[in-house]
Amino acid sequence: MAADALSDVLKTVRLTGATFFDVEARNPWVAEQPTREMVLPKILPGAEHLISYHVVTEGRCFAGIVGEPPIAVDAGEVIVFTRGDPHVMSSDPGMRAKPVTQEEMDFATAGALPFFRSLGDEGPASVKLVCGFLACDARPFNPLLDNLPAVIKGGNPRDSDANWLGQFIRLARSESADKRAGGEGVLAKLSELMFIEVVRQYLETLPPEQAGWLAGLRDAYVGKALSLMHGEPARDWTIEDLAREVALSRSVLAERFADLVGMPPMHYLGKWRMQVAAGLLSGGNASIATIAAEVGYSSEAAFSRAFKKLVGMPPSAWRRRLD
Repeated sequence: MAADALSDVLKTVRLTGATFFDVEARNPWVAEQPTREMVLPKILPGAEHLISYHVVTEGRCFAGIVGEPPIAVDAGEVIVFTRGDPHVMSSDPGMRAKPVTQEEMDFATAGALPFFRSLGDEGPASVKLVCGFLACDARPFNPLLDNLPAVIKGGNPRDSDANWLGQFIRLARSESADKRAGGEGVLAKLSELMFIEVVRQYLETLPPEQAGWLAGLRDAYVGKALSLMHGEPARDWTIEDLAREVALSRSVLAERFADLVGMPPMHYLGKWRMQVAAGLLSGGNASIATIAAEVGYSSEAAFSRAFKKLVGMPPSAWRRRLD
């Protein structure tokens, strides 16, 4: 049941992959990604949130957010920077590259960003990478992004074919090497699946005492309540209805939900309705009154007040911003 809520969020935030490049580097080498504000307009104009990832297909490297300790990444592993933070990739820990300037970004093409500055020029490749970006909506409500750490590492270096990530890495290596027609589109879709699998692996490793939306997904009772609200956002849910459906008392469910998710169930439902409404406003021509009814509001005025309270602008302005 909980997986439905995760799928719903991934669908409504419009996860999209774009701009891949494969890299062969020879020691010593170092690369530094510029800020998300510099990257997004170049590769994903109009996107709100940037996610960067690097798959190591051969060798080993080190990666980390600028100013934080580097993390070793081996062949068969992927490292994901969920907030698109500026980060360093290098052959050895502690290395830094000359920062990319805005002028360089302005003159770069989307498929050849000035990312890897020094790749070495002698000897065999010490590491091979497939790198790319994902984008998604951050507003009005993205509980997944709000609950992910800034960096996630996934995969299995001891058996790179043991799980779905291993299959992705093999396919990514093949598509990058063969340069077949449509390869960039294939890699873009593969990267979306890769990100979902990394999130699922992270979810499975959460400690029992962990709180947050992801921990709520894993809980049998809270996860079912989330799935019910996601499945029928327009239903006139009450805490009593949810408690009856998940076989808990009203007070126990309310406390358990708030402890894990960080807000009461009805508050969560209100936020989720606005996320669904934002997607409908952005993706079609349905009237605001129709959208209001689809997310459980009996009047357009009540819906507009609730939307503006959460998003900071009325539904009509949210729709116009895309024109």
